Amino acid sequence: MKVHYLEIGTHDIDAVCHACELSQRVSFSAPDELLGGARTATLSDDSIVGVRGPFRETEATLVRPYWLVEDIDEAIAHVAAAGAGIAMPPMTVPGKGSFAIYIQGGNDHGLWQL
Repeated sequence: MKVHYLEIGTHDIDAVCHACELSQRVSFSAPDELLGGARTATLSDDSIVGVRGPFRETEATLVRPYWLVEDIDEAIAHVAAAGAGIAMPPMTVPGKGSFAIYIQGGNDHGLWQL
């Protein structure tokens, strides 16, 4: 089990990025529009942290792991069968792979296929 992408939604992008840069010795990119304007940093294990602002005024701050899977369609079917609510069915991000979002136990989770 591996987190491929850790998404942090915050109202203070610069402060979160700065704290991570200092404590984890990483550098964040400019905003990536393909990832909702997230500034990203690649960690030593090739996982990615993305820090972005809210998509809408009513969106709460969040931390959402995207679990790396080999077959996103199969994985999303399994979590749905386990009772998860599907918030976003599989969607392709050009050059980055495919992702999906589900809600289980009151928490947001993501799946990512390279």
